[in-house]
Amino acid sequence: MTMDTRIDEYGVPDRLIHKNETANRKILVSLVKKINWIDPVAFYQAGNEDFVGKRFYWQGQSGDFKMAGLGITEKIKIEGAADRIQKVRDSWSKILKNMVRTGVTDQEGSGPILFGGFSFDPNGRTTGLWKNFDSGLFYLPTFLLTVSRGQAYLTVNAFHFSGESLETSVSKMEEKADEILTKCQLVDYSTPKTEWLNIKKQDSEKWIELVNWAVKDLKAGVIDKVVLARTLELISDHRPDIGGVLHRLQAHQKGNFIFSLEVENDCFIGATPERLVRKQNNRLFSACLAGSIGRGRDPQEDDKLGRELMHDRKNRLEHNYVVSTVKNELKMVCEHLNIPDQPILMKNKHIQHLYTPVEGTCAAGVSIFDIVAGLHPTPALGGLPRNVAIKWIRENEPFERGLYASPIGWSDSNGNGEFAVGIRSALVSGKTTTLFAGCGVVRESIPEKEYEETAIKFRPMLDGLEVADNGSR
Repeated sequence: MTMDTRIDEYGVPDRLIHKNETANRKILVSLVKKINWIDPVAFYQAGNEDFVGKRFYWQGQSGDFKMAGLGITEKIKIEGAADRIQKVRDSWSKILKNMVRTGVTDQEGSGPILFGGFSFDPNGRTTGLWKNFDSGLFYLPTFLLTVSRGQAYLTVNAFHFSGESLETSVSKMEEKADEILTKCQLVDYSTPKTEWLNIKKQDSEKWIELVNWAVKDLKAGVIDKVVLARTLELISDHRPDIGGVLHRLQAHQKGNFIFSLEVENDCFIGATPERLVRKQNNRLFSACLAGSIGRGRDPQEDDKLGRELMHDRKNRLEHNYVVSTVKNELKMVCEHLNIPDQPILMKNKHIQHLYTPVEGTCAAGVSIFDIVAGLHPTPALGGLPRNVAIKWIRENEPFERGLYASPIGWSDSNGNGEFAVGIRSALVSGKTTTLFAGCGVVRESIPEKEYEETAIKFRPMLDGLEVADNGSR
């Protein structure tokens, strides 16, 4: 090989071998080594032959932290609604009880990582669109590439069973890892361009009528806020190349979380601006993102639109609902909380938002899954009161949300990690790609304007898929 990327000489301790030989059980062995820099999207693409349906990708909001996972050493799949987030937390804790990590031990995002997501509403409408996803789905990858601040780390996760030769198991994994790393050098992003044969949108008049119904219930006091979404269905001549889409999102959607999660021939993919929670030891970071407007054609128009957003009563009301709810939820798990009194503008390529950052200090014993369970869905994704809004969506929205507008992210072996909210996203299923976009509806909402807002929110994924934006309205 021309690169120093081999993963041998981990220094697997004798105590691990002895520990497993004296107990009739399996042990998770997590081997981590620093390697030469590799593009995580190229690593993802290197799995095109052997790992389709068993891959994920994650890029943090700042762009300097990325992960790509290939293969599944363990899958946690939760069906049903009851305590689904706690069940994932407990299953992960059980796996980690019999785990040994060796090699590099102090790099965040390496070693045993659990990646996945939850559905928006486990009791919601089912149409078969998300048939390969359950109410909770997470992977412990076999091969994990982590790139942090320009440094690359390769993790191999494998179960070692009593009576097996650890040396033989590690040797086989080394060979496969070397094969993947060699393929990374040959990745070509110039795949045949997808030809989009048809664009099918929800009926605009029916969707505007749905928003009108919501406004009537809002004015009647039935509900305070509800978030409504719509879909855009694209039919192509072949399945879009997911690595190519990630490559374009990475280049064009800076300042966003970029993610993908594959199951069989399906892939949930997106570029979301919204963090749900990040936990780093006892430090907590969250965000309130609600209230939106488009970008201007020049700096002057852009500033004008930003000022309009900052002073718009409807958008400020929508934003304040989110801030109040997030504050109340996090108070229950934090010893200290810092939330600014006024929002600022977050500007992405196609849209700008009202944004309030949140920081806090977690109470002892709180896991990232506990925080996710308390926050989801915030009023930015569901509405207020929470249960009333979810019920309204369940009864009136004509499609299955699945993982759209839901927590997606990762947790490590120390209870740390990060979850974003799966908006600005799409579900790729064979030759059919379904895009999702939503907006917050309050008493002051004008249905036609909400429709235009959702059209803007389709743009990041249309751009990533190389679709001309002429069918989202």
